[in-house]
Amino acid sequence: MNNFLNKLALGTVQFGLEYGINNFVGKPSLEKSLEMLNFAYDKGIRIFDTAYAYGDAEEILGEFLQRRDLGKQIKIITKLKPNIVAESSGALQDIIATNLEESLKRLKRDYVDGYLFHTPAYIRKDKLVNSLSRLKRQGLVKNIGVSIYEEADAIYAAKLKEVDYIQVPYSIFDQRMDGFGFFQLAKKNGKTVFARSAFLQGLFFMDEDKIPPYLEDVKTLFKELDKIIKKHGLTRQKAALLFSLRNKNIDYTVFGVDNISQLKENIEIAQKNIDCEDCLNELKNKFTDIKRNIIFPSLWKK
Repeated sequence: MNNFLNKLALGTVQFGLEYGINNFVGKPSLEKSLEMLNFAYDKGIRIFDTAYAYGDAEEILGEFLQRRDLGKQIKIITKLKPNIVAESSGALQDIIATNLEESLKRLKRDYVDGYLFHTPAYIRKDKLVNSLSRLKRQGLVKNIGVSIYEEADAIYAAKLKEVDYIQVPYSIFDQRMDGFGFFQLAKKNGKTVFARSAFLQGLFFMDEDKIPPYLEDVKTLFKELDKIIKKHGLTRQKAALLFSLRNKNIDYTVFGVDNISQLKENIEIAQKNIDCEDCLNELKNKFTDIKRNIIFPSLWKK
């Protein structure tokens, strides 16, 4: 039986911020967040993704690590604060090292397994890349990389010898990374690829009457999506998660949850040997060129 649980990485932005277009209840309490982290760990998830910019998510993750005394038993990936370095900044190493130090203090760790630029443009600045590499040599970071949005940045990162980890958006509606050789280049150069946004920040689960006017076009897409997945006996949740998990070019799928029910459902989907190849192929062929204003949450009107 194929078990894709080892490809799941739990994202923590929902624990630190009121996050997600379909989130109408706000961020969970500390105890509920800890409950979800504990459940994920007990079920076998060993990679947790966070960031300096995710509110108090790092502190919550650190509390979890301390309460469970997990030490090196799980992998933590975090990200440099966005736009922290001005063009004219001096002492780049000090700025970045101080930011990492603050993250490590929150996480109650003396190193992280992955440290990523949260500002994609930073990957093109040699001085900044060298600063991350220095932290890696010091043992404060095991792997360095970047979280990207654009195809050109993905290719650039895949070519850069210093980069270990690349985090990319990937979903049924956002298949851009399939189309221009990124996955092949990343594999050739030994990069570890993390895919995020399988659920498009919860958009996949929105009731039709709650979809805002600026995403009106999504309603038509959902009708086409539902027609395909119904034929194959899948739900949107199963189809969206499996679309990323079953992609052989993706090493890990980063997913987020608002409550423990969602977490349980996602773990069950990963564990079950669901016959879905025909459905996934049909989805891959159907949704190949979706408008950027739909697949880029940064372009959604707030």
